[in-house]
Amino acid sequence: MDALKLPSINRSDPSAWLKKTSLLLLLLFVGWHGYLYMQLLKYRTVNPDTTAFMQHALSTMQEKHVDARLRQRWVNYNKISLQLKQAVIAAEDSSFTGHNGFDWQGIKIAMEKNINRGRITAGGSTISQQLAKNLFLSSEKSFWRKGEEAIIVIMMEAVLSKRRIFELYLNYAEWGKGIFGIEAAARHYYGIPASMLSSYQAATLASKLPNPRYYDGHHTRWLNEKSDMILSRMSKVNIPYE
Repeated sequence: MDALKLPSINRSDPSAWLKKTSLLLLLLFVGWHGYLYMQLLKYRTVNPDTTAFMQHALSTMQEKHVDARLRQRWVNYNKISLQLKQAVIAAEDSSFTGHNGFDWQGIKIAMEKNINRGRITAGGSTISQQLAKNLFLSSEKSFWRKGEEAIIVIMMEAVLSKRRIFELYLNYAEWGKGIFGIEAAARHYYGIPASMLSSYQAATLASKLPNPRYYDGHHTRWLNEKSDMILSRMSKVNIPYE
């Protein structure tokens, strides 16, 4: 039986080489995003065992301590305190329930900052964008990663409800060194389940989200001020119920 022969690329013909290379790249692109789409469909009802961001964090921790482990415990949406939900939306994405995954005004401001500085320093990320990054990507700051993130967000908003997106985000967001998800965070910082978090505890946890590893061991004046600001906004935000 003859061996399977792959079509050869005639490198002496640049146009044929370019066409075949472009086709291969297109197939890889479609295949990868088809896989991501199927994963998102699965996440309608199935909770991920881990995420790309968690795997990277664990790998980094184990470089220093081979027996290092992450702390993460799934908790259902209705077992998370209302105050925590309000605090996170107030802190991270006040228009979450009303947008299609992107805060265009925030993106515009972030792009202007990035262009002025010649590098990506601001992202203008919504909760949906942060979840896309946490599930499938990395913390790398590049225009390629932001583009990939945008594609995932479009698919995510098409197949998942706002409530499910928020539930996944709260369960996989990083809240400290090796601490992922609000249940692990509530027990780490306060020794209580996520269902029992008070308004001020919720505001304090939400204020840690932009830099959770640093604030795992530091409680600064700025953190207090941000917590107070979040508290003042919490009652004004809408949270997804369905």
